[in-house]
Amino acid sequence: MRYTSIAVLGTALALTACGGGSEPAAEITPGKATGTINVWAWGNEGELLGEMTKAFEAENPGTKVNVTAVPVDAAHDKILTSVAGNQAPDVAMVGTTWMGELARTNTLDEAPANIDQAQFFKGAADTNQVDGKTYGVPWYVETRLLYYRTDIAKKAGITEAPKTWDELKTMARAMQEKGGADYGINLSTNNWQEYLPFVWQAGGDLAKGDDFTLDSPQAAEATGFYKSFADEGLSPNTTKQGFDITPAFVRGTHPMFFSGPWHMGLVNEAGGKGFDKKWAVATMPTKQTNTSFVGGSNWAVFKSTKNRDAAWKFVEWMSKPETQAKWYEVSSDLPANQAAWDLPALSEDPNVKIFGEQLENAKSPPAFPRWEEIGTTLNTELDKAIRSKEDGQAAATKLDEAVSAIGAQ
Repeated sequence: MRYTSIAVLGTALALTACGGGSEPAAEITPGKATGTINVWAWGNEGELLGEMTKAFEAENPGTKVNVTAVPVDAAHDKILTSVAGNQAPDVAMVGTTWMGELARTNTLDEAPANIDQAQFFKGAADTNQVDGKTYGVPWYVETRLLYYRTDIAKKAGITEAPKTWDELKTMARAMQEKGGADYGINLSTNNWQEYLPFVWQAGGDLAKGDDFTLDSPQAAEATGFYKSFADEGLSPNTTKQGFDITPAFVRGTHPMFFSGPWHMGLVNEAGGKGFDKKWAVATMPTKQTNTSFVGGSNWAVFKSTKNRDAAWKFVEWMSKPETQAKWYEVSSDLPANQAAWDLPALSEDPNVKIFGEQLENAKSPPAFPRWEEIGTTLNTELDKAIRSKEDGQAAATKLDEAVSAIGAQ
């Protein structure tokens, strides 16, 4: 990520910001959408979205949705550049950790009050809250579960998924010593999305207000526990560039790992026929809680839109349970709308059901404007901490100092 260019853009955006008013956001009007809207989406979602928009156009005759597919690596900078140049789209797919950065530049339209945020998983809805206002609508969600090899666990004498931190450590050791795996588990050494849930589970948090709190006793306990797997040889102490957990999981060398729903298809494809009987997923292990990370993407509408009503009607349509269930069939993205999980496309898959259970207890980091830099720094410093000989408190203190140097704002 090019922080110099982002900082320059941030300055330009700040100069145009005028501060939001206190008036409630105008509601979506009744009736059909009309006119043209330009929608940006990135990655696989951008490639697939065009098929979905045809149904919206059919339900709203005379409406045209132009979809621009943006490369994943360019999406963040492209949105910032478009805003700074007054060339933003009407609607854009926005990463959940980008909301604070964009909302505080006064470029996002406040979400209409008649889009009910309560229909979405709370963790997902919370990512749209910035300074007491709502600036987007959840589109799809993802959270982390434990993937584990049931056949190797059985060989190691274990027949149930771990429910606590202690059971996770016991299972990892058994997988290695009795199951014959190279490692008991693979914990990423440079992925804050894997690390922060352990902090939350211990009762800690990344920050309180604008003050970082990774040096708290709870965060120190979580940091010590997380790095203990590498310290004890149960997990690699470094993440090699380009390492892919999928083939390692299929080979059985790394029989447990944490990841999102996309890995279900990857694992079965790599394992081949019958491999689906050799693995399962489970919710996060518990310390004080079993909180996981919630990510995914939101829909945001920009204030510069010339067709606000149609833009929000499109977002509202994409948020409906039936639409989100259909989108799951198209893309495998999990619905943010809780009612969609009762529809057959999701309710009949036992693994997907477990993801739904975990989403009831999942959270995201604060909507800090400089999150991209904070997240990258966390990854870099976590990798150093895992390879160090420091205890949990010392390692956590260094993590806290690194992110505090950046600042929440």
